[in-house]
Amino acid sequence: MALKPGNHPRRRSETGTIRKSWRDRTTVALVFPNTYAVGTTNLGFQAVYRLLNAMDKVVCERVFLPETDRKGSDRKDPGRKGPAGKGSAAKEPGSRPCAEESGRRLSAFDIIAFSVSFENDYLNVLTILDLAGIPLRSEQRNIHPLVIAGGVACWLNPEPLAPFIDLFLLGEAEVLLSPFIQAYQKRIERTDFLQMAARDLPGVYVPGLYQPVYGPDGALSAFHPVVDGVPPRVQRRIVPDLTGSSTHTTIVSPHTAFDSRFLIEIGRGCARGCRFCSAGFIYRPPRFRDIATLVDGLEKGKAVTGRIGLVGPAVSDLPGLDALCRHASDMKISLAFSSLRADALTDTFIQALVDSDVQTATIAPDAGSERMRRVINKGLTRQDILTGTRSLVAAGIANLKLYFMVGLPTETDADVNAIITLTADIKEIFLQESRRLGRIGNITVSLNCFVPKPFTPFQWAAMDDIPRLKKKIMVVRKGLGRMANVIFRSESPRKSYVQALLSRGDRRVSDILIRAHYHNGDWPHALAEADIDPDYFVSRQREASEWLPWDFIDSGVSRVFLQNEYEKSKDERPSKPCPVIQCTRCGACPPVENT
Repeated sequence: MALKPGNHPRRRSETGTIRKSWRDRTTVALVFPNTYAVGTTNLGFQAVYRLLNAMDKVVCERVFLPETDRKGSDRKDPGRKGPAGKGSAAKEPGSRPCAEESGRRLSAFDIIAFSVSFENDYLNVLTILDLAGIPLRSEQRNIHPLVIAGGVACWLNPEPLAPFIDLFLLGEAEVLLSPFIQAYQKRIERTDFLQMAARDLPGVYVPGLYQPVYGPDGALSAFHPVVDGVPPRVQRRIVPDLTGSSTHTTIVSPHTAFDSRFLIEIGRGCARGCRFCSAGFIYRPPRFRDIATLVDGLEKGKAVTGRIGLVGPAVSDLPGLDALCRHASDMKISLAFSSLRADALTDTFIQALVDSDVQTATIAPDAGSERMRRVINKGLTRQDILTGTRSLVAAGIANLKLYFMVGLPTETDADVNAIITLTADIKEIFLQESRRLGRIGNITVSLNCFVPKPFTPFQWAAMDDIPRLKKKIMVVRKGLGRMANVIFRSESPRKSYVQALLSRGDRRVSDILIRAHYHNGDWPHALAEADIDPDYFVSRQREASEWLPWDFIDSGVSRVFLQNEYEKSKDERPSKPCPVIQCTRCGACPPVENT
């Protein structure tokens, strides 16, 4: 028999759990649409948990995808009439999603708040609502809890989820949550509250108050509000300055991939401007935390565990990183880092890796050829990569992990084969230094399929079709298969296709999503039944003048800037990194007032 979350043995091994009385408080079920192990490692999810519970009149409890959900026969036929999702999911005892802290069901809460970081978790949003007995579509809910969603996947393009969510919060939680909760606690009637929130709260998007318009050819031609006073564009909100503020682990648990590691966010955004990477554009301007705040985070982490991870899109670019590493060394703290820039590896930084007994370092060349790295504006040369490899292995780090992509815009067969060549060059240096140290580890090559993302210069690009991606992966697999000590892993092109559909689709994709739900995640079945060709969203080159499904969101970065970057990519022209000071290059920085 499945155990309720409140009674689960993993609860007894957690530290940092927050328990509050429900009396006279707004109750929020914070839902991560994946398993406990995945959700508990997500720093954004943990930050929202801490922020909400810091409010006196709010109690927030965590909910995860039940691991006992049975994937058996199909759920209710989507073509049948009736309230979608009500009583249609096959359930086992204990499969209803319940709060970790109290064991209460979702229906007992005032607000159900989904934290969505990954498009491929959209299906789990529907699964959780269905298992909870809550109608899937917003229009079918009345006395039910208010269903809201946030997280980076929602900032990029909320439209495939739009019919299922009452309200989206687009941006960073620190500036969105307090105004939203204050407005909610006025206890205004549901319809009036949604209209008021959409009108008066920047960053709030209420899908039911907007209408997409499609032309005779099926293309999205317009997107406008249907209620007076609702803004035609929704402004994503960010924290202007991270100085003095900290985002770190609240709950430490051994039942995660990081095994009781305390995580500290060093900053948001990346100045490098890789043209495929959404983090380099939606978080603009890049913001780093000051070293004093991060040292304070180290002290908090050490009080819980001696194992600390520094996370962010650009850890290697943190001003003062060497000083922070020295602090950690003096405090006898074991540090771990996310992916490293091969051209930003100082001696102090590498020594911190060695002192922390790091066995595997990760480098992301992303492309094998110099030409392709110019196209994507990676800013890394072959020599940078080889020099970084030598420095890491010579210092005693036994294993390397390399990230590459296939399917990038303008990619040729020569670019694909260059992945094999570069890996061979890396391996040669890897073996030279490993033999000198008397041990030989492994190189793991992780090959992903390029998925064009909203609010990047490549948002107009077509995604490679599945057969071509499979062929490219096979070429690399065969080329690396002859290399000893090289482990090859690749992403499924079919999964990447679904991710692209959910990343680039408009509101009509929700019909495919709900079919996939009713067919228990059988995407081929759902895609075959779709009324619209999914290739229209995935494999089609977008016109520069085309209205994109996410164009109603003001990300701060100008469309003209992104278009110029796309054109520069075609000519293999680089762009300078963001200067991380106020400028007018991309439009993300607020205008400077003349004095």
